[in-house]
Amino acid sequence: MRLQKSRPALLPAVDDLVALARPEEPMLCLRPEVLADTARAFRRAFPGETLYAVKCNPDAAVLRALWEGGVRHFDCASIGEVRQVRGLFPAAEIHFMHPIKARSAIREAYAEHGVRDFVLDSAEEFSKILAETGNAADLGIFVRLGLPKGSARYDLSGKFGATPEDAAALLAAARPHAVRLGLSFHVGSQCMEPESYTRALLAAGEVVRAAGVAVEIVDVGGGFPVAYPDMAPPALSAFMAAIARGYAQARLPAGTKLWAEPGRALVAGGASLIVQVQARRGDALFINDGIYGTLSDAGVPGFRFPVRPLRASAAPLVDYSFFGPTCDSADAMRGPFPLPADMAEGDWIEIGQLGAYGACLGSGFNGFAAPRIEAVRDRPLLETPGLTTRRIRAA
Repeated sequence: MRLQKSRPALLPAVDDLVALARPEEPMLCLRPEVLADTARAFRRAFPGETLYAVKCNPDAAVLRALWEGGVRHFDCASIGEVRQVRGLFPAAEIHFMHPIKARSAIREAYAEHGVRDFVLDSAEEFSKILAETGNAADLGIFVRLGLPKGSARYDLSGKFGATPEDAAALLAAARPHAVRLGLSFHVGSQCMEPESYTRALLAAGEVVRAAGVAVEIVDVGGGFPVAYPDMAPPALSAFMAAIARGYAQARLPAGTKLWAEPGRALVAGGASLIVQVQARRGDALFINDGIYGTLSDAGVPGFRFPVRPLRASAAPLVDYSFFGPTCDSADAMRGPFPLPADMAEGDWIEIGQLGAYGACLGSGFNGFAAPRIEAVRDRPLLETPGLTTRRIRAA
């Protein structure tokens, strides 16, 4: 008798889950199939190695979904992230990509977790890495190049990155100590301009030539954007074409490989948040999550997340702002968030694109706990061209 392979259990839909659970606390709806499929799409598109930026969403279920999608390399920024990834995936490739690290973190990462790749942007950090690894002969050394301020939603030019002159000097100094040497940069988070990568690669090529040494890898960082209601990014293919142009024009040493560190691009569409309206005052809705919880980016950064009511309504859409549940009046989200004009206490709202920098930024302030997490089968509320387009199996 031939045994039939069992089909995986079908995950619930968001609407059915809310109708059954009627949650009075926030609930995060995780889309594992979307996460895995998005990882596959990015890996197919990028002409190099894909390192997931763990800080963007370190939830174990998210990491497992990305692993299912073929991600084997992880960009970690702390020893806590290193421990977590190694505990989940003994065979993972872990890269310690924070330019300034505690000495104890370097020692533990190298000696206990098999980490060999470290990034730096100063001679002091280089000396620290050498000292804490015992002048190891198997290091991967990556120099972080600073870039001018660009047009990305989150500018990252002010904190890390060596000047071109210092980066060239660091590459030359590191070459005798590195089994693989690389140059990295970051164009900024939610970068909407593909040519930013072309310009950064041209700058990287100039630094490598000034250093006068070969490099094995150029790491283009993250910054790949996703869709929001007020942001429609170019397709992922436009960014990959810009990277290809930059690589071709940069005149890098033959055989130089490319790495990328996507975070938001891999996970934003992979989760949404269910909140309940606790009160309404005019066009302001008081909801049970806010900037001290999952909705940090909806506060001062002013991100407009996609929303939908979880009940039928024939009322016209009007623009609302949100207030979170804490006693702090700064717990406010101006939106606007378009919802039916008849929204009232007790209504549930789904807020999308919260797989990135959502629940992981929650603080527990005022005693409000992190949302419970449930896996669902739904598509994201917004699709990003080139990333979240394949249909998941029907119910």
